[in-house]
Amino acid sequence: MTQAYYRKWRSRTFAEIVGQAHVTRTLQNAVRTGRLSHAYLFCGPRGVGKTSAARVLAKAVNCLDPRDGEPCDQCRLCQAIAEGRAIDVIEIDAASNRGIDQIRELRDRVGFAPTEARYKFYILDEAHMLTPEAANALLKTLEEPPPHTIFVLVTTEAQRLLPTIVSRCQRFDFRRIPLRQMVERLQQICQAEGIVAEPGVLDLIARSATGSLRDAEGLLDQLASMTSGQIGRADVEALLGAQASATAAQIARDLLTADLAAGLRRINQAVQEGVEPRQLAHDLVTYLRGLLLLRTSEALADLIDAPEETLREMQALAASARPDHLLRALRLFSEVEVRPRQIGPPTLALELAFLEAASPGPESRETAPPPAARPLPRPSAPPRPPEPAGRGQPAEDHRRQRNGCVGGQIGPDAAQVAQDVEDGPESHAGRGAEKAHEDRLAAVERVAHHR
Repeated sequence: MTQAYYRKWRSRTFAEIVGQAHVTRTLQNAVRTGRLSHAYLFCGPRGVGKTSAARVLAKAVNCLDPRDGEPCDQCRLCQAIAEGRAIDVIEIDAASNRGIDQIRELRDRVGFAPTEARYKFYILDEAHMLTPEAANALLKTLEEPPPHTIFVLVTTEAQRLLPTIVSRCQRFDFRRIPLRQMVERLQQICQAEGIVAEPGVLDLIARSATGSLRDAEGLLDQLASMTSGQIGRADVEALLGAQASATAAQIARDLLTADLAAGLRRINQAVQEGVEPRQLAHDLVTYLRGLLLLRTSEALADLIDAPEETLREMQALAASARPDHLLRALRLFSEVEVRPRQIGPPTLALELAFLEAASPGPESRETAPPPAARPLPRPSAPPRPPEPAGRGQPAEDHRRQRNGCVGGQIGPDAAQVAQDVEDGPESHAGRGAEKAHEDRLAAVERVAHHR
């Protein structure tokens, strides 16, 4: 039975570990100078070399013929560790040995000296799966282990570990492997295995692995079995539905050019051909992110994992796109990627996001200017209620006398004054201001004379 590529091509020395130079350089110097810690914490995404680095470190500290901090990979101890039969290198799966009883047993065995190696080396994989009781039981042993013991805790979720455990370890954060370095590693494997791949195929495989070299090696292994060593682009697309990447670029172009019918048709056609809707949403988010970065500044092109030809197409499309439109579309399709499955056709969430992203957002709608304010009409005086018969007559006579009435009738001067008061200053708009003022004074004098 043949070995899977990710096992057959597992890194055997620090130099073979891909994309983690900040980790391997520190560990190699520590081995060379003898400045070893009693506990290490390797954390990061899956498939980036955490467990492989732990095994290389186990070989380096126990190698019978080390070379500048590197294991020779030829002595019997290096061979035994590589083949998994070294007695003094113990790998524990914390996902299935997570209870306090297993940790108590580990604590009891730590005190025994190594059988043939220099150090007893414990690799605790998936360390975040330990129960709180088991993690607390490990604390004392992890803080003060015997001088012949080294612990390496490996996890993808360091935030779930107890802070008291993290503080007792030297922490190394592993990163996702860059696209170019992953492609170079796949090319080495293809040359050694006699695999012929069309141009761009390894880029497509590496991009679909999203920074995990183990996933990329597993995919290459599967494609080699499917095609008998002759891998074409159509084979990768058939296996992955990888045409979703090209479809995502076309859908993004339809979105930015407001070709709604073409965009909806492409979404349905891609899903009918077997593309997973969430994978299509992921590819759309990745493509729109690239457009947004290029629209912000072309100097950010190095942050986009894409071939040169694709980058040129994206730059041309980004130049004609509005940043607010790209932001809106990016948010909507990001929600589709993480949204739980909805009732209805599998394309419904993508269609809704596409239509909403194509519609003008509130920030892009033009608002009409507010109408000019009209002057409010002057309120008219409420009508005076009629006086009852036989009442109020003395008051009426007194009012008439005060206003200059003669024989029950209002004199002409008093009438003019009353009319002036009722009309206000508007009645004198046609006359000079000085003449109007003189007329008012004269009228007032005549009224006083009548009184």
